[in-house]
Amino acid sequence: MSSLLALEETYLARLNNVERRKYIQKLKIVKHLYVKGAKTNADICSRFAISSPTSIAILNELVAEGLVEKQGRGKSLGGRKPELYGLCDGSLFVLSIHIEQFKTRMAIFDNNNHIVSGLHSFNIELTKDLSALAQVHEHAQALLHASGIELKKLVGVGISMPGLVASKEGNNHTHLLTAGEPESLQQLLEERFGKPVFIQNDAKSAALAEYRFGLAHGLRDALVLSMDWGIGLGIILDGKLRSGALGFAGEFGHIPLVEGGALCHCGKRGCLETVASGSAIVRLAKAGLAAGQRTLLSQLSAQELDQLEPEQVYAAAHEGDQFAINTLAEVGTNLGKGIAILIQLFNPELIILGGKIAQAKQFIFPAIQQAINTY
Repeated sequence: MSSLLALEETYLARLNNVERRKYIQKLKIVKHLYVKGAKTNADICSRFAISSPTSIAILNELVAEGLVEKQGRGKSLGGRKPELYGLCDGSLFVLSIHIEQFKTRMAIFDNNNHIVSGLHSFNIELTKDLSALAQVHEHAQALLHASGIELKKLVGVGISMPGLVASKEGNNHTHLLTAGEPESLQQLLEERFGKPVFIQNDAKSAALAEYRFGLAHGLRDALVLSMDWGIGLGIILDGKLRSGALGFAGEFGHIPLVEGGALCHCGKRGCLETVASGSAIVRLAKAGLAAGQRTLLSQLSAQELDQLEPEQVYAAAHEGDQFAINTLAEVGTNLGKGIAILIQLFNPELIILGGKIAQAKQFIFPAIQQAINTY
């Protein structure tokens, strides 16, 4: 149990039953308005099975506290249109941190999902040990200070990252390992920030964001594929994010696709990630260059080639480089084979393909669609 959770439980223990019930109801209503947007009193009564006088009393208290405001009127089912209650701009703030293999992006959002700090990117290499943690925290603190927000209104920090993330346990079993530490990664972060911290796998975070605020909003069954250096899968089934028993569901990049294929970093051979990922794009590009393929990429220096990134292959394709275009099409075909399996397994309403691969969609998506139709 984190120290912050323990403090909250200590606070709740001091309240009598009526006070505790009202406090919890307030939290639920604020969270509901944050996730779902402005709602009527009747909506809130129905959602939380409370009476109209109780709901109105809580809403009036939240209005008096400056957290909630009346935001016009909703649709009428006959008679007077009901008032809508929503969160005031700047009532609450969340620090969002997205950690990638070589970069970390940060932004501060208000309760209405407006970015109030701008989007900031920092060159931080994700490490297996905790050495990258100090840099992440240092840049985050500087961003919070520069933003000018009241820190008491910062309700938490959300961190997405690649790897085997066990959210309930509070650890990443691939990166930022806490071996030998008495506390989990989440607890270490909470001590540094002095705020609740939630950690999640990057693909699952993307799926949750799409479900709550994006293309999958209002759907019950959707899949979100995130392709950067590797491939991740976020699964929304029956309106819920599915993580599996230990939190590791969605390791789509490690399904076996190629018999006797290349060795994957996971230790197995022929994983989808070895032929359909940012890493695969770089590997195929380097192999082509070594074989003497004519391509714009050959103009890069030895150092630039050593540090080649998928975005450089995307850029070459956009300039009409046929080798780069063929490389991306090959990756798209392999990815399409994997997606065909997902369609048979999950029968989703929608599949969203995100991540940096979207920069090359005109070269990759047709190959994906053709592979889905074929396989």
